[in-house]
Amino acid sequence: MIARLTARYVLVFLVVLTAINAVAYVFMSRSYAAELGPALETPEGAAAYAAAMRHVLVSILLFDVPLVMLVSGASYVLARTHLEPLLAARERERRFAADAAHELRSPLATIATVAQAARVGAQPEIQASLDTIIRAALDASAIVGDLLTLAREPASHALHTEPLDLAILARHCVAEFEERAKAAAIDLHLETQSALVNGDERRIRELLRNLLENGLRHARTRLSVRTNQQGRTATITIADDGPGIEPSQQERIFERFFRSNEQSEGLGLGLSIGRWIALAHGGELRASNQQGGGGALFTVTFPALPSA
Repeated sequence: MIARLTARYVLVFLVVLTAINAVAYVFMSRSYAAELGPALETPEGAAAYAAAMRHVLVSILLFDVPLVMLVSGASYVLARTHLEPLLAARERERRFAADAAHELRSPLATIATVAQAARVGAQPEIQASLDTIIRAALDASAIVGDLLTLAREPASHALHTEPLDLAILARHCVAEFEERAKAAAIDLHLETQSALVNGDERRIRELLRNLLENGLRHARTRLSVRTNQQGRTATITIADDGPGIEPSQQERIFERFFRSNEQSEGLGLGLSIGRWIALAHGGELRASNQQGGGGALFTVTFPALPSA
C-alpha cells in the first residue's frame, strides 16, 4: 500500500515535471532560433542549433535525475507517514478479531457438545429446544471461523495447495445445489472447460458455494456457471438473471457485514470470504452487471497452470 501511494505521488510529479521540461525546451529552442536568425538556413547554423538543443536536452535530463530521486524519497516518507496510523489500526483490528475468534471457539464447542449430550433421553419439546441451541452454536462457530479467516492476510502460505481442475470442482459444487435450484424453479446451467490451477480444494469449494448461494438468492429463473482457461489465466464466471448490482455497491458488497438491504439473508461475510480466497491464490474476484442489464456477473480469476 505504501509502495502504491509512493508510485502515485511520483507519477504526479513526473507528469508535472514533463510539462515543465517541455515548456523549458520550447522556450530555449525559440531563444536559440531568434539568436541565430538567418544563420539557421545555412548547414553550419542548423548544425550549431541542433547541437545546442541536444545540450539543452541533456542538461534538462541531468537536472531531472537527482530531482526525481529526491522527490521519490520524499514521497516514500510522506506516504509512510500518512499510512502508518491506518496500517497500525488494521493490524490491531486483525489481532482483535483473531484473539476474539480463538477465545469464542472453545465455549461454542462446549455449548454444542453439552446440548448434544443432554438431548439423549430428553422429552421431545426439550429435544427441539436443544436442537435449536446446537444449530445456533454451530452457526456461530462457523461465523467465528470466517472472522478468523478474514483476520489473516490473504496469502498463499495460508493455503494447502495442489494441482486442481476448476471444471471438476464446479461440477461437484453445482451438483450440491441442483435440488435447491429445482425447488426454486431456477435453471442451473453449467458449462465447463478444463482450467488447471495450483489451489486449495477446500477453499475454492467454499468460494464456489458462497457464489452459488448468492446467485440462488438473487436469480429469477436462471443461474449460469462457466469455467475456462485462456493462456495463464483460469476463470470462473457465475451469472444470474436477477436485478443486478448497483454500480455504487459493486465494491462495497465485498466488505464484511455489508448487506444491500435489511431483507438480505446472511451476515454479509460470504463475498468477503470469497475475495479473500481469490486473493490468497494470487487471483481476483470482481462483481459487475452483464451487458444489456441482464443481472449480476461474478468473475473469479486464478493464475493457471500450463495445460498438458
